[in-house]
Amino acid sequence: MDRWQAMRIFVKVAETESFVAAARDMHVSAPVVTRAIASLEALIGTRLLVRTTRSVKMTEAGVRYFDDCRRILSDIAEAEAAAAGSYATPAGTLAVTASAMFGQIYVLPIVTKYLDAHPTMSARTFFVDRPVNIVEEGIDVAIRIGHLPDSGFSAIKVGTVRRVIVGSPAYFDRHGIPETSADLKHHRIAAATSAWGSPEWRFANDQRVTVNAVLQCNTNDAAIAAAKAGWGLTRVLHYQVGPALQAGELQIVLADNEEPPLPIHVMHPEGRHAPAKVRAFVDLAVSRLRESRLLN
Repeated sequence: MDRWQAMRIFVKVAETESFVAAARDMHVSAPVVTRAIASLEALIGTRLLVRTTRSVKMTEAGVRYFDDCRRILSDIAEAEAAAAGSYATPAGTLAVTASAMFGQIYVLPIVTKYLDAHPTMSARTFFVDRPVNIVEEGIDVAIRIGHLPDSGFSAIKVGTVRRVIVGSPAYFDRHGIPETSADLKHHRIAAATSAWGSPEWRFANDQRVTVNAVLQCNTNDAAIAAAKAGWGLTRVLHYQVGPALQAGELQIVLADNEEPPLPIHVMHPEGRHAPAKVRAFVDLAVSRLRESRLLN
């Protein structure tokens, strides 16, 4: 067996933590997987994997070798794609992730426009209100709201979004308008228990208020619906209530006390070596998102 194939098998075993799963995914027999790992360990002169009755774990040397193998295999795949022309022409399936409502409102129209422009492409969207591991879940492009950790991924800022507190005119007629962040303790709160659902609401100048959310909603849509119905106040991202604000169904309060807006980035892990399918989508997404009035 050549070393390239053995490295592929090692990476698959490390990712699945199973010799059996790796054999199944790669359509080879379990003995082939075992021999490949044994040959690599003999060649390198150190153990890469520790096998227990329940799982397979990498040794310290295995973790370092795993990172190097993935980089090398990625370079090989890129070279093959370039030779085949897919580096220059979008081909294959594009996987895109974003938060649920942002994905539906902003990203989905970009995906469909992208597919119209590249009829041979297909796409998979993953719109969820939780952090997604881009590498482990096979994501090509992620649109992220919030400050990014240092990941080494390419990230292009396309706009910002405010966190706003909103209520209906009918609610304010009955209960008054809060004039300070501390006044929120005397108002009914409908909170979304999503990515932004912390009971501690932060404001400018490091002000913090712990709100008592009498109504906790598992979606932003539900919290917004409660606010529109005049039940209470909620805190969401500005773009999520754009239409309701324009229609006069909701109005923003405590705008002068808002914390700095959150950045929005388009991210992808390949950097300057990204294939054509990623580069084409990123270019389109950056252009379209920067045009949006509610994101700037």
